[in-house]
Amino acid sequence: MDTLASNEYVAQDYKSDLKPVWCPGCGDYSVIASITKALAELQLVPEEVAFVSGIGCSSRIPAYSSVYGFHGVHGRALPIATGLKMARQDLTVLVAGGDGDGFSIGGNHFMHACRRNVDLTYIVMDNSVYGMTKGQASPTTEADWGGSKLTPNGTGLLPFQPLEIALSAGASFIGRAFSGQPGELTRQICEGIHHKGFSFIHVLSPCVTYRPEQRAYKDRVHQEWQPTADRTEAFRKLLDDDGFSTGILYKGTKPAFVPETAERASFAEIEAQFAV
Repeated sequence: MDTLASNEYVAQDYKSDLKPVWCPGCGDYSVIASITKALAELQLVPEEVAFVSGIGCSSRIPAYSSVYGFHGVHGRALPIATGLKMARQDLTVLVAGGDGDGFSIGGNHFMHACRRNVDLTYIVMDNSVYGMTKGQASPTTEADWGGSKLTPNGTGLLPFQPLEIALSAGASFIGRAFSGQPGELTRQICEGIHHKGFSFIHVLSPCVTYRPEQRAYKDRVHQEWQPTADRTEAFRKLLDDDGFSTGILYKGTKPAFVPETAERASFAEIEAQFAV
């Protein structure tokens, strides 16, 4: 189909020719399908979309899409994406990561991205394990999980709470979805992209290779949340959260951060300003 002529894009138009190499049963297959479907529903021009990622299984997504992409270093996807959005306000900028990339080495960047409220959509595929490095405990792993040889008795640490951190730090759109419910995930991605500000979508994306018990997620998730603009109400909902509530938790009204920009200038004009 000549999408330029018809001006009608379908999900396949946003996919590259590379075949994903995730393990069979990985939830990330459904996530990339939901992302491309969302882009098609919004009819975004591929050349006007950029996807930035860090390191990890989920961070392969830019290679599997046909939009502009940048596969960055571990934990640094958000500052790269922030810089891109600051320079190119005309682009729709998406960011992909996992619980290790986003909440461990990238945890500091996560908090400050929420605080800045730049117009980005951050999709984190959380499976509570380091899947690409063969099954170590991650920041969101349960304290008593002994499935790794490194921590056979569990970590003894309380799991990182990404939604509470995001809400505390100032993210203006927060949702949670399950990869096994692609329709709901697609809806949240569409709303996150449409929202002007930092949109954080927490995706429960099972790793059945190293956490086979996560197959039970489909029986545990429950649609619970309707969006609120009241942060106090959103915090109260999180107090009762069992980790499997889904829906859009919070949609704030804080304006997105947009930098003051100078008039365009050529390199010669810029060099002349600093000439001795």
